Amino acid sequence: MMAGQCRRALVTGRVQGVWFRGSTQQQARKLGVTGWARNLPDGRVEVLMCGEASSLDSLQQWLRKGPPLAKVSDIQISEEPEQNFREFTTG
Repeated sequence: MMAGQCRRALVTGRVQGVWFRGSTQQQARKLGVTGWARNLPDGRVEVLMCGEASSLDSLQQWLRKGPPLAKVSDIQISEEPEQNFREFTTG
């Protein structure tokens, strides 16, 4: 399956230890988005998401809030070269 496009999100705030990656994975799979989410050593979460633009927009909006226990203070989005992933994973 060819992804429409890929974006990288760097999410800052209280985003580790609040089930951020797991719930991001659930949202991504619902939207048909592939890629991954991983914790960074500095406390941020990095998300690489690939799919249709409208699905990426939806996931991006969701990332601004995150799961109930998260407190997102900032999110940086950058366009990425297209990549193909079979699913959305957490690392």
